Parts: sequence; structure tokens; C-alpha cells
Amino acid sequence: ILHPVTGGLAYEGEQCRKGAQLALEEINAAGGIKSMGGAKLEAALGDAQGRPEIAASLVEQMADQGVAAFTGAYSSALGLAATQAAAKAGLPFSIDSGISDALTSRGLGNVFRFFPANSGFTNDAMTALDAINKKAGSPAKTAIVVHEDSEFGTSTAKLLASKLPPIGIEVRSIIAHATPTRDFTNIALRIKSEKPDLVLMTNYPGEYVLLARTLVQQRVELAGMYSVSGGGFNLKFAKEQPQVADTMMDFNHWYNPRDPRGPAFRKRIEDQGAVFSWEVLFGYFAVRLLADAMERAGTAEKTKLIDALGASTFADHFMPYGPTRFVGGQNQGARATAQQVQKGDIAVIWPEQFADAPAVFPRPKV
Repeated sequence: ILHPVTGGLAYEGEQCRKGAQLALEEINAAGGIKSMGGAKLEAALGDAQGRPEIAASLVEQMADQGVAAFTGAYSSALGLAATQAAAKAGLPFSIDSGISDALTSRGLGNVFRFFPANSGFTNDAMTALDAINKKAGSPAKTAIVVHEDSEFGTSTAKLLASKLPPIGIEVRSIIAHATPTRDFTNIALRIKSEKPDLVLMTNYPGEYVLLARTLVQQRVELAGMYSVSGGGFNLKFAKEQPQVADTMMDFNHWYNPRDPRGPAFRKRIEDQGAVFSWEVLFGYFAVRLLADAMERAGTAEKTKLIDALGASTFADHFMPYGPTRFVGGQNQGARATAQQVQKGDIAVIWPEQFADAPAVFPRPKV
């Protein structure tokens, strides 16, 4: 179980780890892997510190120590390094968070992602934005895209810039920033001068929250703020900074609010005194996917486990997904949702079959 649990991505890494460990505890408490005589799952924990070379080194060390499979690694950059190292050892890797297409498009037969990839994810994000905009009478006609400058933000921004014009939204500017960035005043003033209807954001948590706060402080008039994988869009932000967060929209991961197991899982996390976030779900189901494959394979032998993952139709989950089917390591049934902060909580606003509230759009003028 490999995540950044120190450094700038520590909170999100810890959330992924929390979900993974919860899955392990549940599986073991329910009798372990029954087809293997009740074998218990044991976690080897690694701190990738947000550095790809450390992620790769940890995989090599753990492979030498005899681990059966890997899960991780929160960020795409860490995942790219870790999965490559796991491929050299021929060991299966169940990706939790890490959205880059490159994770499952390099032809590595050992890599499996139950969750959405960037290209399909961004297509769906644009379909959702188009539906929300049209339902409101199409108030949004122009946008500025702001992104962090690593693989995650850059690849997403390029996709967004190509997909906004076909839904009738002109891209006025694409603005990159470093991670970390401590001051967004100049970017906010530039946005204010260009007067877009929308700001689309793709960045990690600290910068996401700071950019949103700066736009509100600078009184930048917008029909809405919409993010794709907005790192800081979570319940912590919604509850701690409601005056900034309210009506912000994000296309991201969430449970199916219409499946009673989803809200019940969230309540269990919150009853432990923790803040629920999608990273917990991802850590949890990345391990569940591996355990399901082990159960069907009846062994932790690496080639049989990889074959079992490739043939997976894993259905024991409460994500808003279609049927599980892996092609090139990518689950074809994976889908994300459009969400909005409403009154200090997160509501699913698209697709309608999973929604628990209508969108508030355009955002009310201050």
C-alpha cells in the first residue's frame, strides 16, 4: 500500500491509506480469502513522499520482500513510476487514485484501474457541464482554464481546451501555475480583466482552495467555478469555508447516493472522527478489487492473479458505475459525477440517474 503520507500530498495519501486499511480489516474480519483457506491479507505500508523515484524504489524493495500485489499511489506521477517498477517484477498493481491515461496506455499487463481515466473522464465532465449549462439557458459562453503544471494538470487542461468549443464555450486563456503556489492575486486579477463566464480549475488541494478564495476575495464575477478532479473540492473545504465553497462545481469521484451502502460507508468514516473524501473510497475499492481477484484465482501467484484481475467483473461496490470490464487494464464501466457544494455538503447533480439535488447555476451574484 503505497501513498505520499508526508509532504504536500500527505492528507490525500492518508485518506487513500485509510480506505485501503479499512478494506483489509473488513476482509480479514470476514474470514480472509476463503478460497485460500482463510488466508489473511497483510499490509506493507510505504511512504512515497510525493517523489516518483522513492515510489519506484519502494516497489523494488517490497517486491524483494515478497509482496503479492500493490495498490496506490494517489498521484499520476507517483503511479507512473510505481507501476513501471511493479511491471519489472511482474506483480499486479491496482491503481486507486491517478487519472492520467498513460497509467493504462503503456501496454503494461500488470496494471489495473477500477476508476475512471482522464480521457473518458474529461469527455464526461464536458457532457455534464453542457447539460447543466443548457438546463439553465446557456448563461456560460466563455471560460478560462487554470491548471497546475505537472502531468495531471497539463494533460487535463489540454483536453479541456479542445473539448469546450464543441459545447459552445470559447476558451479565452489557459493559465498554468506551479505546485506549490502561495499567491494567486495576479492570476485572479488577470481573470477579472478577461471577464470569462466560467473558470475551470485542475489543481491539487492547497492551490485549488487558495485560487477559489482569491477569486471570491477579488470579487471576480462568474456564472460558476467548475473543476475537473478539483483536488480541494471536498467536505473539509465545504464545511470550513462555506462562503467560498458554496455553489462550486466539480466533476469528480463519489459514491452512488441512491445506493444505501454509499451514505452508510460515509457515516462509518465520519463516526471515526475522520472527514470523508473520495480518496477513502478509492483506497478501499482498490484493495477490494485485488481481494476479489485473489478469491477467484484461489492463489496469490502473480500470473494467475493478473489473469483474474483481467477477467474481473467486480460488482460488489456502491460506485455510480456500469458493469466492470477491463480493456488494457482500464475499467470500461467507470464513471464520475458532477457535484456541487450546497449548504456545507456535497450533492451529486449529474447524471440524473444518480443525482440527489438539482444544480444551482449560474451562481447567485454576491
